[in-house]
Formats: sequence, C-alpha cells, structure tokens
Amino acid sequence: MNAIEANELKKVFPNGVEAVAGIDLEVREGDIVGFLGPNGAGKTTTTRILTTLLRPTSGSARVGGHDVLADPHEVRRAVGVALQEAGLDALATGRELLILQARLYGFRGTEPTKRADRLLELVGLTDAADRRIKTYSGGMKRRLDLASALIHGPRILFLDEPTAGLDPASRQAVLDEVRRLNREGGITVFLTTQYLEEADRMADHLAIIDHGRIVARGTPEELKGSIGSDIVTVEVPREDVHRAESALSALPGLKEVQREESAITLFVSDGSGAAARVIQLLVEAAVPVGSVKLSSPTLDEVFLRATGSRLEGAGALAGNGQRGKP
Repeated sequence: MNAIEANELKKVFPNGVEAVAGIDLEVREGDIVGFLGPNGAGKTTTTRILTTLLRPTSGSARVGGHDVLADPHEVRRAVGVALQEAGLDALATGRELLILQARLYGFRGTEPTKRADRLLELVGLTDAADRRIKTYSGGMKRRLDLASALIHGPRILFLDEPTAGLDPASRQAVLDEVRRLNREGGITVFLTTQYLEEADRMADHLAIIDHGRIVARGTPEELKGSIGSDIVTVEVPREDVHRAESALSALPGLKEVQREESAITLFVSDGSGAAARVIQLLVEAAVPVGSVKLSSPTLDEVFLRATGSRLEGAGALAGNGQRGKP
C-alpha cells in the first residue's frame, strides 16, 4: 500500500512561476524516500502541498489514504512535519513545548506529560528536558523539533532538510533517530536533503526533481547503475573550459560530457584507458591540467547527469557514503 501518492501535481504561483510542473509520486508504507533537487527545484513546494500547507493549482495527492484537498484534517493527523526552520519557543523548556503540542492535538489528563517524557527519552533529551530551549545546541533543537513532529503518533514523517547547518555529530544523531523510528516504528519517511551521501545511506528510493519535474527515480543502486560508465573528472582553468571540451571530444569511448565552471566530467566506457588519453589530448591543445580523477558512478554523477549541475551539499558528509538501510 502507498503512504503517499501524487498524480500530475502542479503549483503555479500568482507571479507565474511554475514551482511544481505535473509530478507523479508513489511512496510505499514503511519506506524512507529521499527527495533531491537543486535550490528552487520544487522540493519544499511539493512538501508543503503534501502536508496541506499549500494548495496545488491542479492535480491530486493522497497522503495516508486521504486527499490533501478533501480531507486536510485527516492528512494532518496522519503526518508529522519538521520543516527547515524549527518553530520552537526559545523561552519554553523542551518538556513544556511537547506537553503544549500534545494538548493542541487534543490529548488530556496525564497523557500529554507521558507522551512528552517518552519522546524526550527517544530523542536523547531527557537530561535537558527542563532547560529553556534557547540554551539548546542546534542539534538538540533539531531533535526536539523531531519529537514535536511525533507527539501525536503519526504514520508518515516529512523532514525538510532536517540536518542543514548541523555539525557532523549532531547530523548523525538526527539521522540515527530517523533510522530507529523507521526500523522500530515502521514510520514512512519523506526526506528532502542537500546531502547526497545522506540520501545514499538512508533512502530505500530516491526521486530527483529539477525545474518542478521528476527527472530521475529509483533505488540508489539502480540510479548509480544507470550511469553505465566510468567517470573521469578533469580540472582546468576556467577560461580554458571550452577549449578543453573541444579537445576532449576526440576521446575514444566517450559517451557524454558535462561542463562545469572549472571542470569537465566525462562519462567513458573505459576509465583506466581514458585517463592517460585525456592528459595527452589536453597537452596537445595547450590546456593546463589541474587534476584528473577516475571514479565509479556515485549519486553525485547521477545528479549531474539528471540536472546538469552538482548538488550544493554533495560530499559534505563524512564517511564512506555506503547506504545502510535501517
């Protein structure tokens, strides 16, 4: 069964900007889905539509089995949402915030306190429960925001850039909590992120959006396998990029070229054989060579091929980039 479905979903703002241009989505119950795209691609707009914070211009969407337009209240009961900017009262304590959230969802008696205490323990904030939120670190605030999104026991969790701006240790703590919620609670997670390694490690499936359209989708392994090439990346002076591209067009086994400001990415059939030939062609064309790197396909190359640019957060995470499903 699908936790999230969207069909021909569109959003055109009054100024004429088409932020979402007819996307289709299917997210199975219990999956972690990574939703990737450049800034301004439509990620946040899509998330806001699916969480009933924004009305679509056309198309349809169902979340938790409920239509986002016909049954918005039921959708809100089914989902937890943690957006980019945490809406936390700096003067409240962590416990006070969660108790208030529970009461706003209609819980009465001792239930709000029980839920707050349980979630504070879940996200590792029991010791800080009675401190004012203004004293929390960035990572602690993110974890408290996550707890707030879970206060009513949602089946689906929307996380919009949950680790943006966090240090590596805090980022890992947030990701560990998300993994545990998915593994132990079966919660479906819709994760937008700027970090490709984060998506590679966390997600069962990925969807890449660009200019309001889904341009690639599949498991991380499927998307990387779709490249079907070795990758040679060569750095040259910015003013020589066009000359370098012209010279490298004669490279044997060349399948595709992606030009950037001061680098050229070559998709080739034989990377080890191509690297030496790349240097030779550039030397013959009198183009200075900064470096030549040979690699196997990663999500960075998938993203580059799908959108024509690299993701801002690519390579920002420490670690080996291997995916470990919870």
